[in-house]
Amino acid sequence: MERQQCRVRSPPAAGTLRMDEAELRKPVSPLKNFIAGGVGGACLLLAGHPLDTIKVRLQTQPRGTCSQYVLYSGTYDCFRKTVLKEGVLGLYKGMAAPLAGVAPMMAIGFFGYGLGKQLQQPDLHIPLSYFQIYLAGMLAGVFTTVIVAPGERINAGFDMFMCVQQVQSTAGQLKYSGPIDCAVRLYKEQGIRSVYKGTVLTLLRDVPSSGVYFLTYEYVKNLLTPEGQSVNQLSTPRILLAGGTAGIFNWVIALPPDVLKSNFQAAAEGRYRGLMDVLRELIREEGIRVLYKGFNAVMLRAFPANAACFLGFEVALKFLNWLAPDW
Repeated sequence: MERQQCRVRSPPAAGTLRMDEAELRKPVSPLKNFIAGGVGGACLLLAGHPLDTIKVRLQTQPRGTCSQYVLYSGTYDCFRKTVLKEGVLGLYKGMAAPLAGVAPMMAIGFFGYGLGKQLQQPDLHIPLSYFQIYLAGMLAGVFTTVIVAPGERINAGFDMFMCVQQVQSTAGQLKYSGPIDCAVRLYKEQGIRSVYKGTVLTLLRDVPSSGVYFLTYEYVKNLLTPEGQSVNQLSTPRILLAGGTAGIFNWVIALPPDVLKSNFQAAAEGRYRGLMDVLRELIREEGIRVLYKGFNAVMLRAFPANAACFLGFEVALKFLNWLAPDW
């Protein structure tokens, strides 16, 4: 009997989340999801910022016809040069600004996910299907775009400018003193449309990938829950595994549009006419593999960062349920 209870249970045949009666009767609280999501976002940033820095620098480095003009030859080369020139803290460069954005972004994302589940579950006794979980995750992607699009536009533009400065080795005053200065100047020079440049690309990246993100997490979490137990009793290592796996699948879907978006947002005004123009130029210059540029850095970051995110979310959510069970 004990051996039977320790078996990993198979997913529900009908394609729905398997939940016990207590879970079914308990409504989803988007507000609790918002607070717990903010905690998860802070955990994600602390675990993943170094490799995110490498990813952005690889994606936005200037392209040249000769290898001698390529600033970074790969993930390890970018890591090595960053540490040599800026020290270990260089990997955490600019983390204060992302922390102010990532925590609210994940809070809004988890809020959107909770709201999506709540809107699709008028009868608490009927569990959500996996397709409904996917739709709720897509709604989360729509919500986060409001913060993500301008934040990544500013960071990509600032980082691109710094890379150009390093390659050209020119002396003189920097155009932007930091991300905040970059945001102010972009707004003054070209208006709010410049700050939100690349929003459509952000939606194309985040809406489907967020659906896959939450779907994968719920599926793996359900798959790893021992027979006879609730998913709320899942052990910490299994939550980490489910969260890390969700992060991997999220970026498999999100990376190609992320590469297009990073280059479009970091480009000079008027360089690209649209998405297809970016795609054509990148493939012509670097081949189809360019769509998975920075793949190693992304995948190295995806598992630990998202494992930490979901663990932080689950711990915070349990605390909130204990603190205010009827909230």
